[in-house]
Amino acid sequence: MVEAVHETDFSNIKLLKRGKVRDIYDLGDKLLMVATDRMSAFDVVMTEPIPEKGKILTQISLFWFDIIKPLIQNHVISSDVRDYPSDCRQYSDILNKRSMLVRKTEPLPVECVVRGYLSGSGWESYQKTGEICGVKLPKGLKESDRLPEPIFTPSTKEEVGIHDVNIDFNETAKRIGKELAEKVKKLSIDIYEKGARIADKKGIIIADTKFEFGLLGNDIIIIDEVLTPDSSRFWPKDSYKPGGPQLSFDKQYLRDYLISIKWNRKPPAPSLPKDVIDNTRSKYIEALKRLTGTEL
Repeated sequence: MVEAVHETDFSNIKLLKRGKVRDIYDLGDKLLMVATDRMSAFDVVMTEPIPEKGKILTQISLFWFDIIKPLIQNHVISSDVRDYPSDCRQYSDILNKRSMLVRKTEPLPVECVVRGYLSGSGWESYQKTGEICGVKLPKGLKESDRLPEPIFTPSTKEEVGIHDVNIDFNETAKRIGKELAEKVKKLSIDIYEKGARIADKKGIIIADTKFEFGLLGNDIIIIDEVLTPDSSRFWPKDSYKPGGPQLSFDKQYLRDYLISIKWNRKPPAPSLPKDVIDNTRSKYIEALKRLTGTEL
């Protein structure tokens, strides 16, 4: 059985923060970002990790970072442990395939969400108001319908255990400035459309996704992760049928399980059965194989 990495503890490196999934270490002018196997759902970290999930997320992100370079630069300096500072290399067994040495940026305080299909909280909002984050949509759409065009539906970026809140474009402009908001809106939609076209050829529909951006001097760069099963909804194209929920290669399978047991979406998280852990892992591995053509 593959051993999971729930959290890291590198005693000789300064731990900056533990996020829902990543442990981030401060290396002075750089950061060491380690994707653990922690799993979050409904903004709560599960008790049990998903073995190798951190490796899968890292490898998929690196794949996309490279593809979208013509659109935007990213924060990655290297993902090869041999390039890391000497203090890090003693942890190479843990760091291999699940870490990135990255530039320090000033992260923007919003999640940049793009939706190409009607699902999740977007579907819930549409049923109540006919719009998502202030964007009016045509009447009569069904759950999982493809939208006429991708829409930008940002949210706040909250700490672990606190739900992100959907906001409209005007609120985004208030938080980061109108000019910057316009730039990240265009970048987000451009990246989503490029990723969706590539994934479609590999049999995956990217229904929606979220991006994080940071400022490096006057430049906007993309940070954190890109088009992964943690940050996106991946649906198999061959079984897509609008009018209800879809099969998926992402954490929706886990969310559906948690909904089925009527969990209240508040800490503490319920214990996950072995089959739910195994099935979640297999879905992430399938996404990696289909998108990148590689295995761990």
